[in-house]
Amino acid sequence: MIRLGEKQELTVIKKVEFGVYLSDTPDGQEKVLLPIKQMPKDAEEGSKIEVFIYKDSSDRLIATTNTPKIMLGDVRVLKVKETGKIGAFMDWGLEKDVLLPFREQTKKVSAGDEVLCALYVDKSGRLCVTMNVYPYLLSKTPYGKDDKVIGTVYEMSDNFGAFVAVDDIYSGLIPKKELYGNIKIGDSVNARVVSVKEDGRLNLSLREKAYLQMDTDAEKLMKMIEDNGGRLPFTDKASPELIREKTAMSKNEFKRAVGRLLKEGRISIGKDSIEKK
Repeated sequence: MIRLGEKQELTVIKKVEFGVYLSDTPDGQEKVLLPIKQMPKDAEEGSKIEVFIYKDSSDRLIATTNTPKIMLGDVRVLKVKETGKIGAFMDWGLEKDVLLPFREQTKKVSAGDEVLCALYVDKSGRLCVTMNVYPYLLSKTPYGKDDKVIGTVYEMSDNFGAFVAVDDIYSGLIPKKELYGNIKIGDSVNARVVSVKEDGRLNLSLREKAYLQMDTDAEKLMKMIEDNGGRLPFTDKASPELIREKTAMSKNEFKRAVGRLLKEGRISIGKDSIEKK
């Protein structure tokens, strides 16, 4: 059976002026055209050729010896070439661009954007890509607790946090309480593995362990104070929401950083402010 969206080795069963027909069976009941511009010079009847199968603009199966940037079930970053009435057209390395339908977009995309997506076959039997990559990510991972990883944010949830494709292959989540700064879909993030779930999916954090992060947070806080004329107009008594908004730290992280600077004698705490000594 000739498989759409995959690379496979097929046999030349007939040569014609405009290319060769390939099949996976001697009787050629199912065959596909490899155009002449794609045909190896030494191709003859009986030759075996490795090809990728997709559909042309007339919705007919077509073979190519080129390797696309994404194949069926893969998750890869592709660039948006242009947008249209039915979705975005993505550069996947072949002559005919692949469609990212509007319904498969988790955010609005524009020409030039680089988007993490997976290749699938739609209900009409056409190859398309989707930004809903969760079902295509692997849960079995080589990473363990405290490993450093890099991933792409592919979905944001008000309830759960940021869903991340680690190495664009493995499934990970930065819980809502671990989110800092303006993280958005498409961002590449450096994270630490906090835990590995029973199913192999990763819980991630953007921050180091507390005892390692404390020094970084203390220096960050000191710079904020200096940049603000030597005074911060709130203390560790402020609300967790205000502290997170102003410093991108949790209240506990902020208190640890303040404690470090106090111990080093670099700041003093007033009724409603922190000041540089």
